[in-house]
Amino acid sequence: MEQLQKREGGRALLIGVSCRRGAVYNSSEETLRELSGLVETAGGEAVCSLWQQRDTPDGATYIGEGKVAEARELCAAQELDLVVFDGELSPSQLSNLEREIDCRVIDRSMLILDIFALHAVTSEGKLQVELAQMKYTLPRLAGKGLALSRLGGGIGTRGPGESKLETDRRHIRARIAAVRRELDEVKKNRGEKRALRDRSGVPRVAIVGYTNAGKSTLLNYLTGAGVLSEDKLFATLDPTTRRLRLPQGMEIYLTDTVGLIRNLPHQFIEAFSSTLDELKYADLLLQVVDVSNPDCAAHIEVVEKLASELGAGAIPMVIALNKCDREGELPVHLPEAVPISARTGQGIPALLTALERELAKRMHACTVVLPFSEGQLLDRLHRGAQIEREEYLPEGIRLTLTVDDALYNRISRYLQ
Repeated sequence: MEQLQKREGGRALLIGVSCRRGAVYNSSEETLRELSGLVETAGGEAVCSLWQQRDTPDGATYIGEGKVAEARELCAAQELDLVVFDGELSPSQLSNLEREIDCRVIDRSMLILDIFALHAVTSEGKLQVELAQMKYTLPRLAGKGLALSRLGGGIGTRGPGESKLETDRRHIRARIAAVRRELDEVKKNRGEKRALRDRSGVPRVAIVGYTNAGKSTLLNYLTGAGVLSEDKLFATLDPTTRRLRLPQGMEIYLTDTVGLIRNLPHQFIEAFSSTLDELKYADLLLQVVDVSNPDCAAHIEVVEKLASELGAGAIPMVIALNKCDREGELPVHLPEAVPISARTGQGIPALLTALERELAKRMHACTVVLPFSEGQLLDRLHRGAQIEREEYLPEGIRLTLTVDDALYNRISRYLQ
């Protein structure tokens, strides 16, 4: 990381704007702290910040002439080479600001996409990042080939590479189409794997939460998955699924998903659709909340809102208040939530009990007599059902058990 900072010289000025009307996104003290964390995750250093309150965003520069002059003076005095806006700039605003401030300018969406590029490991992750970045870049190639001097290196420039970003709009559209075809194939393969899991009848639990809440740490603690777990924003981009046996014997598929964040770039939603589908196809959501963060209540709202937008709003949710070992008194009052520490294991037994209790709401207690020819189904029941009694009869095997909806449908013909 030190080498990255030295190479990029990522000393940044952060600029936030809060508008009384006409703004899609308003900055605050908390969002600027978050932006500072994003800059650090990308390998830079947030040196100073400016904040402005105005009626509406300025059409030409977002912040107006006075603040532009102040930003230009700060960049010169502090020897800064990057300005990061806590919002999304239009192509003309971006161009005007770079010309007036004489410094590389990026917005919040570009910064987040840059971090995606930095952390993408698998071929799918890299394709998703490339698609999101090209969709962001395309409208910024208007005019006579837009001066792309800011793409010479540093935060906001990683991803598909300069050769792709410097091509004309026609070639970028062709590349977007090609990447979409590749991702459609990935999505098809992921759907086939999901269908196999569906047929197995094992309940699916998706771990969701704000970025850096501790989702990967929890998956690693529970399953030993070995997923990269760092105290950084968006350390995990690729979903990881592992089997987990709960204390009462039920098996589940537990999937770690990419962290969510307020004002998620719209390019992200389409590009990461195959990954985000893990949410809407889950039987239960496990939201991990970082209670050591002072804005954790707002983070819960953001995650629940995004889950609803992604088609998972009706799926039951268990909330785990993570990092409770860092706090004396929890900053949020949620009676049904479970305080835990994914690092130390504190509260994990109570969390597993809560998962079992919620999953039990879709379970069926019943008795069946399986023919001896249903050996595979019997094996599946041993792995995915809670069997209370098993006895061998001349006509087959009588089981007194508790199963989920999927398994119940498979054994319904043998019910007694």
